[in-house]
Amino acid sequence: MAKNLVIVESPAKWKTIEKFLWPDYKVVASMWHIRDLPVKTLWIDIEKWFIPDYQISEDKIKTVTNLQKLAKESWEIWIATDEDREWEAIWWHLCNALKIDPKTTKRIVFHEITKKAITKAVENPRTIDMWLVDAQQARRLLDRLVWYKVSPVLWKKIRKWLSAGRVQSVAVKLIVEKEREIINFKPVESWKISIELTHKGKSKFKTTLTKINWKIKIFDSRSDIEKILSTLFDDISVLKEDKNKKWNLVIHGNTELDFKLINSIKKDSKRSPWAPFTTSTLQQEASRKFGFWVKQTMMVAQKLYEWMDLWNGERQWLITYMRTDSVNLSEQALADAKKVIESSFWKQYHKSRTYKTKSAWAQEAHEAIRPTDMSRHPDSLVSVLDAQQLKVYSLIWKRTVASQMSDAVVEVTTFTFSPLKATNQEWVTKWEVIKFDWFMKLYIEWSDEENEDDEENTKLPIIDLWEILAGNNLEAVQWFSRPPSRYTEASLVKKLEWEWIGRPSTYAPTISTIIDRWYIEKFEKKFMKPTEVAFTVTDFLEEYFKKMMEYKFTKDVEEDFDKVALWEVKYEKMLSDFWEITLKKDLEHAWANAEKVIEKVWKECPKCGSDLIFRHSKTGKFIWCSKYPECDFTDQPEWEKDNLEHLRKKYEGKPCPDWIAWTMVIKTGRFGPFLASSEYPKVKWIGKIKDEKEEILEEILTKKWLMIDAESGEEMVIKNSSRWPFLAAKNYPKVKIAKNIPKEVWDEVNSRMHKDEELENI
Repeated sequence: MAKNLVIVESPAKWKTIEKFLWPDYKVVASMWHIRDLPVKTLWIDIEKWFIPDYQISEDKIKTVTNLQKLAKESWEIWIATDEDREWEAIWWHLCNALKIDPKTTKRIVFHEITKKAITKAVENPRTIDMWLVDAQQARRLLDRLVWYKVSPVLWKKIRKWLSAGRVQSVAVKLIVEKEREIINFKPVESWKISIELTHKGKSKFKTTLTKINWKIKIFDSRSDIEKILSTLFDDISVLKEDKNKKWNLVIHGNTELDFKLINSIKKDSKRSPWAPFTTSTLQQEASRKFGFWVKQTMMVAQKLYEWMDLWNGERQWLITYMRTDSVNLSEQALADAKKVIESSFWKQYHKSRTYKTKSAWAQEAHEAIRPTDMSRHPDSLVSVLDAQQLKVYSLIWKRTVASQMSDAVVEVTTFTFSPLKATNQEWVTKWEVIKFDWFMKLYIEWSDEENEDDEENTKLPIIDLWEILAGNNLEAVQWFSRPPSRYTEASLVKKLEWEWIGRPSTYAPTISTIIDRWYIEKFEKKFMKPTEVAFTVTDFLEEYFKKMMEYKFTKDVEEDFDKVALWEVKYEKMLSDFWEITLKKDLEHAWANAEKVIEKVWKECPKCGSDLIFRHSKTGKFIWCSKYPECDFTDQPEWEKDNLEHLRKKYEGKPCPDWIAWTMVIKTGRFGPFLASSEYPKVKWIGKIKDEKEEILEEILTKKWLMIDAESGEEMVIKNSSRWPFLAAKNYPKVKIAKNIPKEVWDEVNSRMHKDEELENI
């Protein structure tokens, strides 16, 4: 019997922590949450000052019984859950379930699983912080009130199986508002004039017209361009006109013009490294660089936090705790980073830095996400980590080390030219070159924005002031402003953080929820597009729960949670104010005044002459008679009929791939149309209907590429992952042969797709 019982939340931790402790310490796992509010009803007594009725989860009864037995046999109990509000609350639930006094139970916290960190934690225990527990309870109960009280209104007034949430509904609102911006967007015309200059018959680069009479000039019509061109050419009718790939007008000519260099400026600018990762910045960067979903990033980071070396069966905790909003690094981490930088680069590459979190909510006692051992280079883990783990670990290692490196120095050269025929015009060329890379040698952050396809000047020659250069290949290109981009997971996380909606630890479950509940669908596997019901629900909530849907309100609620954690207000008072002032009144108004949302088809029922209306089911949208159940007429929407007819013409009558004796037919299921055998369900073959891109890819690969692996001789087929298709052995993953589809194949696919779009536009 061990004198000391240490309870951690994860089974992945206990062996390693026990190894770091003394023989009279036994470590066991609670298996995360053991008590919660049951699912089917509210279980909060609103009339009795919001008393929650927590119960032990059915799947944790055995675990709790075992923990109770061990607790009775031990002299002292230690709780070692992670350090944030949720885990502080889990500790409190543990004490209640085990019937031990939370005021005397020792609490230890650490941000990395190392012998030094564990020993230090045991030497400096603390007791429970009930204010942190109450802050977590306030969040849990408030969100529960919104979910269980507002969702039934949506069920009654719109349709069943809808849900509302304090953070979820506002996140959907952001995406809906962005989509409406795109729908209402009106493109604005503009023009850009450039010419290619040649220096001494060798170096060539482009320069662009920027100013006229020392004022920045914007060209927004063809007539503006013709006025400018008439100052450069005696007869502009010699210029040619055609359209580019985007079907914009291009006016161009190759008559030579002379340009004089009238100004030359060279200056250095500094670029500072980015702060180490917080939860949200890691989610954003992994999404931008690797296309990872936010949930996927957190799952991989969790594995790195609790990673096991399969070669020797030991756990090596590769990173610190991955749920944090702090950018702090410990003194030990700073010292370790210095050693790594000075041993891998010159001493001049190191510059010690401390960062401060911009958010007022940041828990500065935490650390940023960093490697537990800075000397553990990603290259040393190539053979033991899988591809996703290695990518995320490398990202964290590089970002952390780069944060302690010197500023990069970028030299910016600006040339200003003037044509001899129009000396009041200023044509500008800019060029940047990294003079001293320093931190950029290791790490550069990616941007959310997509860059225009534009030729960059790769190198500028040395040109003397007043020197004259020959200009040729003038080009005036028509441009139209583009609608705003839809949110990606990365840009949505950035927006949520900017608006102070939710907390970094909630972003992954929030995004998963709005996708799982069909409020949002992924467009081109990247962009987030609202479904039809998202518009309906958002408009309804905006009308009847306006306060709850305000961004400022969501931010204010988060600040109220912080006030609870800082002892400034009791959580019962906070919940009472929210219920009495906001939610209760809105609920009463919605139940009394909101009418049933009916989507009319604007057609009469062919059986009884009544109005036809749209209804929703788990399988999609359908039409039925407004007099149901008196009239039982149902039908499919026209667009679904047209799509099904198109698919039938394309597929039906062709032989099944695995059952040549039978032909294929189109069936409709919960997730839409699919291919099936004509003897379905007797013959259980079914197939996915490929989209246009998949079909083109398959056609190119099967016609132009030998689908046999050169090294093994295995037959290769196209497989789909969560990100993109890849080539793999036919019996993959049993036969572990996989490779990326060659870039030249993707180039041909995109070219074919682009041609099809152009034909549609014509």
